[in-house]
Amino acid sequence: MSSTVINVKNISKSFGKIRAVQKLSFSVESGLCFGFLGPNGAGKTTVMKMLYAKCIRDKNGESEMDIFGYDPDKNELAIKYLSGVVQQENNLDDELNVIQNLMIYSKFYDIPVKTAKQRIEYLLDFLELSEKADSKIKELSGGMKRRLVIARALLNQPRLLILDEPTTGLDPQVRHLIWDKIRQLQKQQTTVLLTTHYMEEAFQLCDCLLIMHKGQNIMEGRPKELMKENIEKYVLEVFDTEAIHQVQDDMLQDIIRVDHTPGVIRYHSDDIDVLKNMATSFLEAGNYHIRQTNLEDVFLRATGRQLNDKQ
Repeated sequence: MSSTVINVKNISKSFGKIRAVQKLSFSVESGLCFGFLGPNGAGKTTVMKMLYAKCIRDKNGESEMDIFGYDPDKNELAIKYLSGVVQQENNLDDELNVIQNLMIYSKFYDIPVKTAKQRIEYLLDFLELSEKADSKIKELSGGMKRRLVIARALLNQPRLLILDEPTTGLDPQVRHLIWDKIRQLQKQQTTVLLTTHYMEEAFQLCDCLLIMHKGQNIMEGRPKELMKENIEKYVLEVFDTEAIHQVQDDMLQDIIRVDHTPGVIRYHSDDIDVLKNMATSFLEAGNYHIRQTNLEDVFLRATGRQLNDKQ
């Protein structure tokens, strides 16, 4: 039976005049993958850092943070002992080999040498890095480095795994391998917190998703439910914006929403036949595309299609 292991209420963080996080609240149940999705500068990484006390929240009487029963401001080491963190950067020691990087890290948790060696052997096999055990870091590919950083975060058998954009810049094969490993960890009741820019990653992995914008929670729920509740089923994307002006008013009766952006007009409807009829009546093949909506459509509707100041 699931239990709440992370409970956050009304946390905020400012850097000078910049409000990175504003009165954010959420809770996470044991063994789930909880995702943070948002544009650059939304405050995702700041929230992660507050959870493991690398960043201290603003002081106010309303805020609360409970991570496995601990407050990060008061019990930083206890939370770090229970957590594994994969930051955005691959901060490995380039002069050491794979095993040496992991052995040094194991000492931070006072893991006995024999136990550490056994754990390292298991993790290298788990992340499919066994053949690179004696390789220097500079000899590894980007995907191998990322898997090694994840292996390092798992050395202490954490109850909470924090992944800050774990697959950014990786090829699809490596990305899917990491997804598979995350799913396996969940089956072992590891709670996973994930920030990502990849909509498919969020949809595939996250049991619950929190969409952030300008430091605030603007939408939260299971990915499929967010799509069902916040976006129409189908969209007609029109690239010939001049031709579509000929559409008759009576054909727009079943169109729920029209979204205008430079060079593209999007017609949203729950009835795909309405969109097909509109397209075949007024548009030439190649000037339009009809598809099912997806999580990216929800995200863009929630946060807007314009770049914010920090992107």
